[in-house]
Amino acid sequence: MPHTVTATIDLAALRHNLQQAKRLAPNSRIMAVIKADAYGHGIVAAAKALASADGLAVARLEEALTLRKQGINQRLLLLGSFLDSNSLALCADNNIDVAVHNSAGVDTLLASRSHKQLAVWLKHDSGMHRLGMNALELRSAHQRLSSCSHIGDMGLMTHFSAADDLDPHTTQQQTQSFLQATEGLTGFSCLANSAAIIQHPQTHLDWVRPGIMLYGANPLPPTITKLNNLELQPVMTLRAKIIAIRPIATGESAGYNERWTATRPTQLATLAIGYADGYPRHARNGTPVLINGQRAVLAGRVSMDLITVDISDCHEVNIGDEAILWGQGLPAEEIASYADTISYQLFTSVSKRVPRIYINTESIV
Repeated sequence: MPHTVTATIDLAALRHNLQQAKRLAPNSRIMAVIKADAYGHGIVAAAKALASADGLAVARLEEALTLRKQGINQRLLLLGSFLDSNSLALCADNNIDVAVHNSAGVDTLLASRSHKQLAVWLKHDSGMHRLGMNALELRSAHQRLSSCSHIGDMGLMTHFSAADDLDPHTTQQQTQSFLQATEGLTGFSCLANSAAIIQHPQTHLDWVRPGIMLYGANPLPPTITKLNNLELQPVMTLRAKIIAIRPIATGESAGYNERWTATRPTQLATLAIGYADGYPRHARNGTPVLINGQRAVLAGRVSMDLITVDISDCHEVNIGDEAILWGQGLPAEEIASYADTISYQLFTSVSKRVPRIYINTESIV
């Protein structure tokens, strides 16, 4: 069956980006973040492609159980969640590490009576104020759990709120808060997300947690990544077919509410993709689209199934040609900037009706 929209997932690029994280943090173990269906790329395929990572992190118990059912045997970490005694038993039975972020979670852990040991990562709130314990709570939790026979390894972690800022002040403060809160406590430590891996090497402790960088999106300005020779490759390339081409006269409009009006005789191409596929509805006029290696621009409001683009400055464009919405040759970060969003949302918003086509799959066969 021919498809008008596809998302090509290059697993070789995913493996390449993992190697970039390893190069930047050579003395740390890698906890590859594949939550939210691997940021929309497909969690099982991504997990298999990331077999050389030391562990994989997810955000929902269902994701972790899916990976185990698919034969993924790597260390799994379940990030911030609500876990009752039944969920904890499932984690223990399936060898899934859990992150604990409050005293209620500690109480539930202590009350559980699993026949298997459970690895626990205690989360410190170093300034994000979303999840995590303060220093006193963290130390109390560590002491209580250390004496519990069904608790195995213990880790210590936090999450940065502004590691992608060029001003390092907030990240430095959070790092110092974590180090003070955990001083003298046993267990491995994990601080750095993608942005911190790239520009805050002092945060590379026992583990690092690359997320968005694995999928080829740069969380920092290109000038920063050039300084450390970072070369990320896009993993997802979103494509849509041209299904119509029409001339538009000066003064004529296209799309809902006449948001775009031609200022010259224009050639418009209609692409079979819209917000129901995950293309951002708030993308502005002028958002770039790549057609046969040439840049065209969005002209008019994004609708559910279709967009129109100005191809007047392009050559030899025909019905049936494929356009790249983001990916190879057109960074997702650039498209995100035209829609007042971030690449994370672009990737995770690609809907289930868009087939994922996996290439360079030799590592997952």
